[in-house]
Amino acid sequence: MAGTTASSLVRGASAPGRGRRMPAPVWIGLAWLALMLALALTADWITPYRFTTFDLRNRLAVPFHPAHWLGTDELGRDVLSRLIVSIRISILVAFGATLISALLGTALGFLAAHARGLVEQLVLMLADFQAAMPFLILALAVLAFLGNALPLFIALMGLYGWERYARIARGLAISAGAQGYAGAVRQIGASPSRVYLRHILPNIASTLIVSMTLTFPEVILLESGLSFLGLGVQPPMTSLGNMVSYGREYLTRAPWIMLAPAACIVTTTLAVSLVGDWLRDKLDPTLR
Repeated sequence: MAGTTASSLVRGASAPGRGRRMPAPVWIGLAWLALMLALALTADWITPYRFTTFDLRNRLAVPFHPAHWLGTDELGRDVLSRLIVSIRISILVAFGATLISALLGTALGFLAAHARGLVEQLVLMLADFQAAMPFLILALAVLAFLGNALPLFIALMGLYGWERYARIARGLAISAGAQGYAGAVRQIGASPSRVYLRHILPNIASTLIVSMTLTFPEVILLESGLSFLGLGVQPPMTSLGNMVSYGREYLTRAPWIMLAPAACIVTTTLAVSLVGDWLRDKLDPTLR
């Protein structure tokens, strides 16, 4: 739904001069994403306090407190400091998981397009199973049995959505393989890896990049949901989902604990959706 709304906003704003200027919502989305990236990269230097530091004298301090601009939580921890660190962790998880998913799916899609036959059927069968299996249930089962260290959590999140890339890469690789340039490269003795990596991949990279921008907000929401349930990022580390989970118990007394990370989640996912839909409109020749 977020993607549909974002697409309508972008198309509506860019209808008079599509291709000539970037719509205002996309500029706003890019500016927000740049801000989030800057906060993530400079979190160690710009946080007012350590995100685990207690200030028991100022428990549940309201926003705009002289010492705590966004207030404090139930233990006196600075909400702004925890929010900045949470942004870094959530972006790290989402970016790492999206990259793993894209690499895995693209590799399997190329494998299916090259091998065909039984291997292709096996890859498609795995993709159908992944699409049919609710990923949240799978994640809950894996994290409950294997624990939830951060590297394992990122690797598990990387399994989300790989079947989309596999289907896209397989279909586009088969289409490109049937065209003249791929056949010509094979005729001069190029290896399969060179054909796929040097000639086919650059021609389908734009489609894969757009798919990554549309998957990225889904991973952020999934990470937030798992952390909200207590199976994602674990204390003392913090994430946006963790902050929302802790803040729900103080929603009536100290709503700022939950509202600040919730606003970041909503705004970031909307910004990525706006940028992703604009990239799709710009890079897809059928929509020009």
